[in-house]
Amino acid sequence: MPTTLIEDTKTGKVERRDFSKNANHAETAPAFLSVWDLHAYYGESYIVQGVSFNVHEGEILALLGRNGAGKTSTLRAIARLDNPRLTHGEVWLDHQPLHSMASYQASAAGMALVPEDRRIIPGLTVEENLQLAQIAPPIGWSLDRIYTLFPRLGERRKQEGVTLSGGEQQMLAIARALARDIKVLLLDEPYEGLAPVIVDEIEKTLNIIKEQGITTVIVEQNAVRALKLADRAVILDTGSVVFDGTAKEVLDNAELRAEYLAI
Repeated sequence: MPTTLIEDTKTGKVERRDFSKNANHAETAPAFLSVWDLHAYYGESYIVQGVSFNVHEGEILALLGRNGAGKTSTLRAIARLDNPRLTHGEVWLDHQPLHSMASYQASAAGMALVPEDRRIIPGLTVEENLQLAQIAPPIGWSLDRIYTLFPRLGERRKQEGVTLSGGEQQMLAIARALARDIKVLLLDEPYEGLAPVIVDEIEKTLNIIKEQGITTVIVEQNAVRALKLADRAVILDTGSVVFDGTAKEVLDNAELRAEYLAI
């Protein structure tokens, strides 16, 4: 079984931790978001292979792995999208069984996915994109509150959403999620294609969101930036969990990073 030496920074004691596939080391009771033994397919392709992890309320979890590890597919399965097709497993959010829900029901229960392509609606202004998210309950943050967090969006509220810069579109996608009454924010590659200064701005925003008690799961190829932001990390390899622990453990473990993240 794959193991790695981990040093306890408080006691100085070194122990050998088991990072076997499907091992779940989240120390949480009870979990706010609990993902248990997910199996999912794209057609006949077996993509998500027994993924399990827990997330504390108000925590930022980095879901990491090489390209093709199953990160985005896991997010989509948690959000209850049609693809990949979930064939086994459970997703619990604040004692609610999301695995028995359709995607619109999971959304109403507080799950919000911001996909990599952001899905800004053409032909609508920034404000109209936000208003559309609030057309049905549960309604989350007010527009004034959103514009306070994202002043650039307030300045461009009458501008067509798809004409914004990449960073501004990412802000709009996150803001649109907050316009709903959400409990968990799932972010798929939020830093993709953005300049470092814009990434800094988005990270500050995510920390403010965390202070509001919203739980976040972030999938990001820029693993170092994600780990510095996150409280905990889960690493996937070929659709299965190979590490579940603190973000600091990953940052401090060059062997683990080289094997599963190539950094």
